[in-house]
Amino acid sequence: MNPNKNRLRRSMMFLNAQKPALIKDPYIYGADSIILDLEDAVAENQKDAARFSLYQALKTIDYRGTERVVRINGLDTPYWKEDIRCAVAGGADAIRISKTETKEDVQTVDQAVTEAEAEFGREKGSVLLMAALESAKGVVNAYDICRASERMFGIALSGGDYTKDLHTSLTGTGIELQGARENMVIAARAAGVQCFDTVYTDLDNEEGFRADVQKIKDMGFDGKSIINPRQIPIVHEIYTPSQKEITFAEKVVQQIEEQKARGIGVFTVDGKMIDIAFYEGAKRTLALARAAGVYKGEL
Repeated sequence: MNPNKNRLRRSMMFLNAQKPALIKDPYIYGADSIILDLEDAVAENQKDAARFSLYQALKTIDYRGTERVVRINGLDTPYWKEDIRCAVAGGADAIRISKTETKEDVQTVDQAVTEAEAEFGREKGSVLLMAALESAKGVVNAYDICRASERMFGIALSGGDYTKDLHTSLTGTGIELQGARENMVIAARAAGVQCFDTVYTDLDNEEGFRADVQKIKDMGFDGKSIINPRQIPIVHEIYTPSQKEITFAEKVVQQIEEQKARGIGVFTVDGKMIDIAFYEGAKRTLALARAAGVYKGEL
């Protein structure tokens, strides 16, 4: 399995692949992943220019460990195959499939990526996939989409297109996204992949953005798509375990391991009843804290 499949992805920042000023040094903002966009951000008559810009950036810029995901054009366009060849040839880490509705969509892209890896001398399986769900059909098929390829590391909600398909609009309350969010998190967890939330477009509403990020973290999402560097610190603050959470997780892991050896299944930690069911959650907290650089202890 690709070792990067489960890497930390709290923030995934969209950038127009056509604009060198945007993609030459975005690592300075500290996003876990960047999404170099060949789709919506690029006009129809500028697709070739965007690919040229993307390729040059991927080949010449040191992104200093930031994951580089390329969003390709939809499978219903004439652009996606060349998008994949460009991304793979340039050295992209992953490809985001637009408007994914079925497992066959994923498998079609998987095959094209496999061919491109062979063509450009990339190791087979080195390029990962994620799928954007942008319609009711895509959300309904989320579990099958998650399991469609060994390359899949996650699915992401695209709220704007999804709400249009649902005959509604983004309200700011999140009620119109609730069903999709719940279904996608459940599907992703059942399939063993990650799940990412849609962008929050009201850049001047920091309080609303913070509440939105807290909500999706509480729901179980692994991270959020973002459109501005100002959003990164808030996402990382909410997703990075606090020292109190780290300390409690350490105690839970230690106590479970000690009590299990004594044949004791239920006990208390800091006044809270704990059993073996808490073990994986505590380990996950410590792993997240280590990936975020705020924990140096043993896992």
